[in-house]
Amino acid sequence: MEFSAQQIAHILNGRIEGDPEVKVNNFSKIEEGKQGTLTFLANPKYLHYIYETKASLALVNDDFVAEKVLPPTLTLIRVPNAYSALAQLLKLVEQTKAKKQGIEVPSFISYSATIPQENLYIGAFAYIGENVKIGENVAVYPHAYIGDNVVIEENTIIYAGVKIYEGCKIGKNCIIHSGAVIGADGFGFAKEGDTYKKIPQLGNVVVEDNVEIGANTTIDRAVMDSTIIRQGVKLDNLIQVAHNVEIGKNTGIAAQTGIAGSTKIGKNGIIGGQVGLGGHIKIGDNVSIGAQAGIISNIESGRSIMGYPAININNFLRSSIIFSKLPDMYRQIHQLQKELEAIKKEKKLE
Repeated sequence: MEFSAQQIAHILNGRIEGDPEVKVNNFSKIEEGKQGTLTFLANPKYLHYIYETKASLALVNDDFVAEKVLPPTLTLIRVPNAYSALAQLLKLVEQTKAKKQGIEVPSFISYSATIPQENLYIGAFAYIGENVKIGENVAVYPHAYIGDNVVIEENTIIYAGVKIYEGCKIGKNCIIHSGAVIGADGFGFAKEGDTYKKIPQLGNVVVEDNVEIGANTTIDRAVMDSTIIRQGVKLDNLIQVAHNVEIGKNTGIAAQTGIAGSTKIGKNGIIGGQVGLGGHIKIGDNVSIGAQAGIISNIESGRSIMGYPAININNFLRSSIIFSKLPDMYRQIHQLQKELEAIKKEKKLE
């Protein structure tokens, strides 16, 4: 499909600088821009590419100021947020793709399951257990396992190989990517002597609306009650969420983060990759945690922290400058100690 700059600007409510009739039929990264494609500039690190890109159309932020002459073949569309505008266009393109429909064979659907008669996709080799309830426009891709008494609400996508254990609840407009496991037993054991006695995990997982869960991420069921993923949460690939954790509304968490049992994370947080959060702690609202941080105690709302154990991010960055200088500082201190001892000896001799 082909769109003009004028059409795209109308969709995005943007302002055109250049030829409103220029047409594009694909997207490209700004460093690999090709004629007939649309690109975008959101990260200042890529600023220099806009002066040499061969793309025909570029989305830029309203406050973009060209420091050099732009290519004469490049038309700009100014928007408040170029990255968000690109996401809007990509979503529109995705919506034009044909959706899979129907029930493929072979697949297993329990007679007690409640599923729509239309507007449903269940892929081959999928398993739908007893008393499952599936809403309109749900897609369950091949080899997915939906355990007994699971609820999946409308417009949710369950990709291939996802496993959702018994009694878990998935809200509206969710996306769960391949290999994710929702509702496996939490890591609950009582040590008796040299052995471990398993503690039954009798709760479930509740995933609220508009949540996205990355590939191979695992969310454990609660010991009692529920492990809860609140509305709008975005989880990257390879994240471990332990039993009875609660993640607050609109919090985003990057890959390889591990969250220990019964930890509560507030809303609107940002957690970087490979962060480790200890158990039974509370993270406030609007907290930003840098990559590879180790969290062992409660964090107040509004803080930005980093390091292990995590400290104020500005203090950590200042400290990181000093880390590399520690060997030289040690030698200097050692030399000063020797000189000080020599001065003391001289005074004694006097």
